[in-house]
Amino acid sequence: MDHTAHQHEHRNHAGHQQHGRGHGHGPASWSMAAKATLHCLTGCAIGEILGMVIGTWLMWGNAQTMALAIGLAFLFGYSFTLFAVRRAGLDLKSAVKVALAADTVSIAVMELVDNTIIALTPGAMDAHLTDGLFWYALLGGFAVAFVLTTPVNKWMIGRGKGHAVVHAYH
Repeated sequence: MDHTAHQHEHRNHAGHQQHGRGHGHGPASWSMAAKATLHCLTGCAIGEILGMVIGTWLMWGNAQTMALAIGLAFLFGYSFTLFAVRRAGLDLKSAVKVALAADTVSIAVMELVDNTIIALTPGAMDAHLTDGLFWYALLGGFAVAFVLTTPVNKWMIGRGKGHAVVHAYH
């Protein structure tokens, strides 16, 4: 290999290394992790609030309402990623795989933290949608979940996992 070809190959290799870091391989930024967490939080919040409204409207008990809210949180969380990668041209089967890989851990941590806080807040489980306690517990749970899930997302993105798998499709 001549010297010019070797320099070109070295530059390309260095470019790939840098490119990889920017897309979730190597150190991830807190900003990137916070955006990924906010993405999951948005889907979780829509799903949880919708689940609480539906469960209350149907006069379900706490366990059924919470199960519906958690299920809808996952559904909405996954759907945001699913629609984005489908719009980028991925077929449905591949898009579902990407959404599951990108969001499962983040949504699971968020839901665990948020619902634990709601369950442990005295009176929150029996509060109605019109009660301030319900909203304070829910929003407080989301805030704590955001703070605790962001480092998880940072760690995962830095290892090419979680939301890092979506970056190739943006």
